[in-house]
Amino acid sequence: MPGIVGCITRLPRERAEAEVRRMVGAMCHENFYVAGTWSQESEGIYAGWTARKGSFAEQMPVYNERGDIALVLSGEDYPDPREINRLREHGHQFSPQGPSYLVHQYEDDPSFPAGLNGKFHGLLVDSARQLALLFNDRYGMHRIYYHSGEDGFYFAAEPKAILAVHPELRRIDLQSLGEFVSTSAILENRSLFEGIRALPPGSCWTFRHRRLMQKHLYFAPADWEEQGELAFESAYRELSDAFLANSPRYFAGPERIAMSLTGGLDTRMVVAAGRRPAGTLPCYTFGSPLRDNQDVRVARRIARACGQSHEVITAGPAFLSSFSHYAERAVYLTDGTVDVSRAPDLYLNEIARQIAPVRMTGMYGGEILRGICAFKPVHPAEGLYSAEFLPYIHAAVDVYRESVAGHPVSFAAFRQGPWYLHGVLALEQTQLSMRSPFLDNNFVRSVFRLPFGALASNDVSLRLIAEGNRDLLRIPTDRGLAGDRGEIVRSVARTVHEFSFKAEYAYDMGMPQWLARVDHTFSWLRLERAFLGRHKPFHFRVWYRDALAGYLQEMLLDDRSLSRWYVNRRGLEAVVRGHIRGDRNCTNEIHKVLTLELIQRLFVDSPLHDRERVYEDHALSRSA
Repeated sequence: MPGIVGCITRLPRERAEAEVRRMVGAMCHENFYVAGTWSQESEGIYAGWTARKGSFAEQMPVYNERGDIALVLSGEDYPDPREINRLREHGHQFSPQGPSYLVHQYEDDPSFPAGLNGKFHGLLVDSARQLALLFNDRYGMHRIYYHSGEDGFYFAAEPKAILAVHPELRRIDLQSLGEFVSTSAILENRSLFEGIRALPPGSCWTFRHRRLMQKHLYFAPADWEEQGELAFESAYRELSDAFLANSPRYFAGPERIAMSLTGGLDTRMVVAAGRRPAGTLPCYTFGSPLRDNQDVRVARRIARACGQSHEVITAGPAFLSSFSHYAERAVYLTDGTVDVSRAPDLYLNEIARQIAPVRMTGMYGGEILRGICAFKPVHPAEGLYSAEFLPYIHAAVDVYRESVAGHPVSFAAFRQGPWYLHGVLALEQTQLSMRSPFLDNNFVRSVFRLPFGALASNDVSLRLIAEGNRDLLRIPTDRGLAGDRGEIVRSVARTVHEFSFKAEYAYDMGMPQWLARVDHTFSWLRLERAFLGRHKPFHFRVWYRDALAGYLQEMLLDDRSLSRWYVNRRGLEAVVRGHIRGDRNCTNEIHKVLTLELIQRLFVDSPLHDRERVYEDHALSRSA
């Protein structure tokens, strides 16, 4: 994911600059990235960045008029237009595009960066005050990792950049690994590697004279939790005003934007509130290679109702023939924070980038507004992992339970987001800029005012759609909600859709073992053809059994894989052979063990620099 890197150190300039160049090189993943370095030797500050060409943070660093304040930023900010006008009225001069106004916001606002609104991280250096601020967004979604050692303080958007100059840290943190196997996430503010952690959400750390002076949190969830509930109508009006007024900001900017449409409520809410003129917002949907699924059918109708174009992108034979490439790359790009089941996301977003470099989504809508829990601990298959590793997997359950306690919106925004959803975001943002109005500060703050009961239904979502574009309520969702048909017809449709949804799950990754044995007995009937592709775009149970069977055997029945300390050799052999044979469903287990093996090979067994891009430092270095 594009981002910043750097170190604050007493090392000689030549060595520090060489290390920063090496760190930047570890994050130059694509030929459409730009990169650069910047330094202030007097304070021992050395920084670098990567960014997607044409993105909000492409031109780094930015300065104030006197040149004594410099900012290196990654991510995006969605400011209130009144704030931009106020800065201009105060006589500040800055470009109408990009983040140059932020250095003036720092000059005028003592609470900086509390006024920023988006997913971002950055380093601001104030030469006059001889201080530097390292900060991130209040959700911790645009992560920044750090390592503090004898040579200084190192920071980077990706742990691999720190590993590039500190290879001794290529040791897997066993607590993190256990959490990943159990929950598909690394909890709290850890990384996968010992000695590398992430800044907590809402951080602004102060450095002076090469030393970390203060670890400040400019925001805490309690700031919004303690607002108190309002009566429903008052809370809803505040929420509606924030959503309908602020959503158009996310469609601003010079880059082409496309809408990633699904058949659910959240993308429909965004389209309704965005109010884009006909023909200006190309839409696409990730579909199944087997048939037009419900997302495609519904999204096509929504796009037509809004006067927008629509196309379908699928992960079919071309993806499967390149699965090994995308699986390895997904794990590598995210430093092991997603498993190989996310490999199709990388493939599809590569294609989506050709449509538009900015992807508008409904991400986080269900989690923030309706309390959807996207992840939870899963018990490992018996006999798969070694007795030495099992305690780390079981310990994750207690950490997770503690994190769930408290306000549900705080869990969704400040724990589930940066711990679980960040990995997917980081993967997708290697290809394009991801936007969603559901993490808008005013919107999330207003959700905290809703009565708890309102977070357990679809009523608020449906009402917001109606206020933005009532015509969109006439189209049923992929699960049969809304629509202009009578209540009896809607009820029957919901029942049918729910049955097909659950049946597809049962014939894919969720197939119970007894059904796997039955399905294997009658394999000649190919019963999955009746269910797969009706809702989901990816079909890993069948893929692992058929098209990817050779790759699985090559990777997981290799002696290196079978000898890993964390697996039981016989258990792993049984999982792989049983799934390929078809009388066991081990889809989730294969996701995990294949990911663990790639983590070992990519980050532990082989030198990291083998995968670094060539970095032309002589053309990119900039000094203060």
